[in-house]
Amino acid sequence: MTRSAQETFFRAFHASHPAVTSRAFGDGRSADGRSSYELLRDEITAPGRVLDLACGDGFLLELLSSAGHQAVGVDVSSTDLALAKKRSTTVAEGRAQRLPFADHAFDACVSHMAFMLMTDIDEVSAELARVLRTGGQLSLVLGGGAAGDGARALFGKLLREILADVPAEQRLPPLGDKRTRTRAGLDEILVPAGFAPVQWRVETIDVSGPLDQVWEFVSTFYNLFPLGEPACQALKTAFLSQAPALTRPDGLIPLVFPVQLASTHTVHKGQ
Repeated sequence: MTRSAQETFFRAFHASHPAVTSRAFGDGRSADGRSSYELLRDEITAPGRVLDLACGDGFLLELLSSAGHQAVGVDVSSTDLALAKKRSTTVAEGRAQRLPFADHAFDACVSHMAFMLMTDIDEVSAELARVLRTGGQLSLVLGGGAAGDGARALFGKLLREILADVPAEQRLPPLGDKRTRTRAGLDEILVPAGFAPVQWRVETIDVSGPLDQVWEFVSTFYNLFPLGEPACQALKTAFLSQAPALTRPDGLIPLVFPVQLASTHTVHKGQ
């Protein structure tokens, strides 16, 4: 998918699903009780000027501001930015490949569930190196881990079955750069731009819940957006009929979402 086509897709998706990412992940919890947003916030320990790349509705911006940072957000979705502005944050509409900020303007940059979806990722990396000061920190929460078991695995199985019978125009082309899925791949992207090798760890976010809540989470995956109504309804019917068999003794349907948390910093040329 070209950059133009992908940006058009994301604008349309987020216009139809405002605040979708924070609604999906805001209540999820890691093993120590923090959300993926809180994990990312806590990576930035020194107060400073922090850029939230692909800030969405400003959920993370608010957490950063409450922690004492001067938080600035950028996103391509005018719909989500309108929501972010209601949180009294400083935001700008712009592309990650050409950020509307001066050189060395930030002490740190964070990005939640977005970096792995971006086209021309080497350009994005160069832009982040440009707007960060020397020694400036970059921390990312990345999706794309294995489906595992539970409701996410069931949904993936049913989605593959549905996609096998729909025309090509209803199938979502691959998004982003597959190198972002591994530590070595991320280093391949970031190190040439002027970043140190990344520190990398996997966190499991638990978003288990009742059937309607679990369906709401999985039904906002990007893959469903191009599907026609009959295919979406067939997928929903199959999931709602099969997922109850997964119900745990506590009455909740298990749904865990592994994320990768990667952190690095800019270095002097030649280091």
